[in-house]
Amino acid sequence: MSVESRETLVLIVDDERDLRALLDFNLRLAGYRTAQAATGAEALARVESERPDVILLDLNLPDVSGTEVCRQLKSSPATRHIVVMMLTARGGEADRIAGFELGAEDYIAKPFSVRELILRLDVACRRFVAGHRANGASPPATKGKLRRSGPIELDPDAFLVRVDGAEVRLALLEFRLLAFLMDAEGKVRTRDELLKHVWGYPVDRDSRTIETHVKRLRAKLGHAGDLIETVRSVGYRLRS
Repeated sequence: MSVESRETLVLIVDDERDLRALLDFNLRLAGYRTAQAATGAEALARVESERPDVILLDLNLPDVSGTEVCRQLKSSPATRHIVVMMLTARGGEADRIAGFELGAEDYIAKPFSVRELILRLDVACRRFVAGHRANGASPPATKGKLRRSGPIELDPDAFLVRVDGAEVRLALLEFRLLAFLMDAEGKVRTRDELLKHVWGYPVDRDSRTIETHVKRLRAKLGHAGDLIETVRSVGYRLRS
């Protein structure tokens, strides 16, 4: 049991009582603290009162959809640092892309292996939650000095990105992705390197996960997004 798991509060959001009970039991067994919600409205209320570190979020909720819950969380500075792992029977590519575009950190299709879910949760806690707890603010992608590339300025300790002096709000994975590209300015970051150092665990290489996040990052950076170049069949690089 890690230190992160003993301190981490996971909010389980699903309208299936049996599934909530199963996840609750196994997460507590793995050392996590847990809370539950059966609806989107209840989930948002629980976030307000308990401030969970991670949310296991079903998309098919009876009132407010899981996508709307995620959108609200990721659009607010007070809650955008919360790690969202989507759990859903809607496992198609379009659904996964929609989840990632909203800022979710992971997407797990039902039926799933509880053991795999816990392993991926452990990784998310090491990557995101521990950093947030240590800094008392949104977790940085990586610590270090201020980075600049053309009109882009990235402050890893303050979790801030500016383009031409104006702040750009990024989700956690988008921030990590930009920082990793800026660290190798002018050099190609391969898909395998991105999956290892940004995502932190294996992701299906044939999925559109990386492309989805790059597309969203480019859009948020505006004209500066053109600095991110696609190197076909290899990966991406940030032009100097």
